[in-house]
Amino acid sequence: MSESETGDAHRVTGDAGPAAGAAGRVARAVDQVAADAGDGTRAVRAGLPEPAKYEPALPGPVFAAHYHLPGEPTGPYTYGRDENPTWTLLERAVGELEAPGQDGVETLAFASGMAAVSAVLFSQLRAGDICVLPDDGYQALPLVRAQLEAYGIEVRTAPTGGDAQLDVLDGAKLLWIETPSNPGLDVCDIRRLAEAAHTRGALVAVDNTLATPLGQRPLELGADFAVASGTKQLTGHGDILLGYVVGRNPEAMAAVRRWRKIVGAVPGPMEAWLAHRSIATLQMRVDRQSATALAVAEALRERPEVTGLRYPGLPGDPAHKIAAQQMRRFGCVVSFTLPTRARADRFLDALRLVDDATSFGGVRSTAERRGRWGGDAVPEGFIRLSVGAEDPEDLVADVLRALDASAA
Repeated sequence: MSESETGDAHRVTGDAGPAAGAAGRVARAVDQVAADAGDGTRAVRAGLPEPAKYEPALPGPVFAAHYHLPGEPTGPYTYGRDENPTWTLLERAVGELEAPGQDGVETLAFASGMAAVSAVLFSQLRAGDICVLPDDGYQALPLVRAQLEAYGIEVRTAPTGGDAQLDVLDGAKLLWIETPSNPGLDVCDIRRLAEAAHTRGALVAVDNTLATPLGQRPLELGADFAVASGTKQLTGHGDILLGYVVGRNPEAMAAVRRWRKIVGAVPGPMEAWLAHRSIATLQMRVDRQSATALAVAEALRERPEVTGLRYPGLPGDPAHKIAAQQMRRFGCVVSFTLPTRARADRFLDALRLVDDATSFGGVRSTAERRGRWGGDAVPEGFIRLSVGAEDPEDLVADVLRALDASAA
């Protein structure tokens, strides 16, 4: 076979021509962004190669299944399932956001968020191991649990809120944290759980999808892995599927890389390029969406038909105290419950600026009655609202008008 089967061909071990030179320019460019730079500065500069005369600031996507490879494969790019120059830039950018100024951190891009989730779980766990998952996390986690158990892995679950996963940690090999949880928006103390897990010899992975690296940095709080779906707010336009894993343990990350190679869960170069381009506006989008989400939550708090309102940035929210200690921004998702399924459906139909769609984090607001999928333990009238980048007063007015219209 022409491609490398060792998983090590991505490493620069000698002069491999333009590809190796590009990788080197990226590495040097990283040093130009100070470790204490602001989030906006970091986002717009993240992962860019060193400026070169007559070359674009962000090189276009590289479409290649194979590369010229005479002699020994000593360069970084050998085969399209192992590495791609477009991934290199994106992975560098994500790493700079998730772990700014930290040495020895590696980032791997994946074809989707679930590809990244699966890579961590299935690369780290073996038959007989114990894994702890949240019982109120992303809808696909029950499917993951079933597959883990089919492989002879014991799975324990506990709620995110109240750091309840602490009670089932003994003997675990890996703790999976999702904070804020999706869709219920509970929050747990990452640092506390990570310290407890490490004391027991367990690895810790944090799903950072809803917070984004501008909301919290799990590695700084003690996690071994930060995992996320880049499909959501990281890229923010609802037009690509993407995932990533960031970690600092070389052995653990080598296993994640090997899993990606085995299953071929790699991103396309166009998706990787679009993701990198979109990261430049991350800080602007996150700040706008977080501020508007708070405004929407405050407006909903005044409505008598709304119950179970959750937003970690809302003073008085059960998660606010812990969230304020570890989060720098509180996200774009607001959840609440209307009295009945019919009322929720009428509310969604009445919205004009909010699309009835799944997923979250996009610049266009979306909402859905989450119970329609059947996988979340939520009331029939439960609404997950993802706040976009519309003018705050317009969006608040639309939500309140739709509530009024749905009362009939």
